[in-house]
Amino acid sequence: MAPPSSTLLLPRWVLAAAVAGALFLLLPLVAVTVEVNWAGFIPLVTSESSLAALSLSLRTAAASTVLCILLGVPLALVLARVGFPGKRLVRALVLLPLVLPPVVGGIALLYTFGRQGLLGGTLEAMGIQVAFSTAAVVLAQTFVALPFMVLTLEGALRTAGTRYEAVAATLGAHPWTVLRRVTVPLVLPGLASGAVLSFARCLGEFGATLAFAGSLQGVTRTLPLEIYLQREADADAAVALSLVLVVVAVVVVGLSYRSVPGRTASGRTASGRSASARSAAGRSAPAGAAG
Repeated sequence: MAPPSSTLLLPRWVLAAAVAGALFLLLPLVAVTVEVNWAGFIPLVTSESSLAALSLSLRTAAASTVLCILLGVPLALVLARVGFPGKRLVRALVLLPLVLPPVVGGIALLYTFGRQGLLGGTLEAMGIQVAFSTAAVVLAQTFVALPFMVLTLEGALRTAGTRYEAVAATLGAHPWTVLRRVTVPLVLPGLASGAVLSFARCLGEFGATLAFAGSLQGVTRTLPLEIYLQREADADAAVALSLVLVVVAVVVVGLSYRSVPGRTASGRTASGRSASARSAAGRSAPAGAAG
């Protein structure tokens, strides 16, 4: 006898609510697509200001994603693997930008790195001006996207557990070797997903960028800012650019959820992990220890 379909295990009202939720999310995207002036689409999205905004968005989002990896990976490792007093508070503060209004984050960054900010005077004395520059865009994007990297990677680390790391350490592997040859390969899909989601969040950042970096064409005017400005001046251009941003976001988010056939959720089989742990220990063990 064939097993019952999974849909039969759910009440019909759940299915109806799911359909309503999907339509609520999809209909606005359909509306944008319908309103696009297809006859003038190419000229609208290839204008000088549009290309400059798109180029700046891609470059700053890439730089911000790298910064999220450099800062987020160690932070996620500490939160997932190290116990210390106040850990819950630290985690709450790290995730605060997820619920904080972006404009508030931008003002906070301005009073940190601006001329009269907490660190601004010192930076000015060193000849470094951060506010209202491209660097300010990168910092604003990193501020709002970093929690995505930390949250995704910490979840992957907790799911993976510490079994294989403990095996490698027990066999004599150095902590750096364990991290490089066991931990990172173990959570590589989570790291990739966190990076992709961070990149997508950086592309869509608006409020913090406007408050901290302003809107200077070619310097701080990213694609969301260009869309906002075009909304009043040229509605067709705003709709066309919105569709471009939607398509890019869909592709990026789709990549973050792409499955890897034939592998476990963490991207490697259990035997492969165990082999990596033994390999790490063998490379780290002193000469003659194996004998």
